[in-house]
Amino acid sequence: MNDAGFTHLDETGAAHMVDVGDKQATRRRAVARCIVEMDAATASAIVEGNTKKGDVLAVARIAGIQAAKRTSDIIPLCHPLLLSKVSVDLSIGTTSVEIESIVETTGPTGVEMEALHACTAAALTIYDMCKALDRAMVISKVMLVEKSGGRSGTFRRSE
Repeated sequence: MNDAGFTHLDETGAAHMVDVGDKQATRRRAVARCIVEMDAATASAIVEGNTKKGDVLAVARIAGIQAAKRTSDIIPLCHPLLLSKVSVDLSIGTTSVEIESIVETTGPTGVEMEALHACTAAALTIYDMCKALDRAMVISKVMLVEKSGGRSGTFRRSE
């Protein structure tokens, strides 16, 4: 770790992948959330299945799961991980879709990035599938809600 406390920078400030080879494998879990805000007509079209591209929520769920599994392909310094669980739950309201992802593994590093990546990929998929109806959709409140396992212990957002 460098003087500023960033684990992904070496003592010269160069980016590098953290060596987790000596870390103990423990059960790791992370929960992330985000929201896609939209017009009521767009939310209604999703509920009624009236979008040209098909079942928005089903495709978004699969996109989120796939994204969690491929996080290290997109985020340069993430380790490839063997995930034991990925769930993406979508809850549709009158003007939004709330997304929650849960990712678990047993290994030497956490799964926060995988959970966040799952949420954002699901949100982007909703945007892609509904943009013909509503280009003003907003993806917001992307956040880590909870994480457990590893040396740093448990984190829970108090919101």
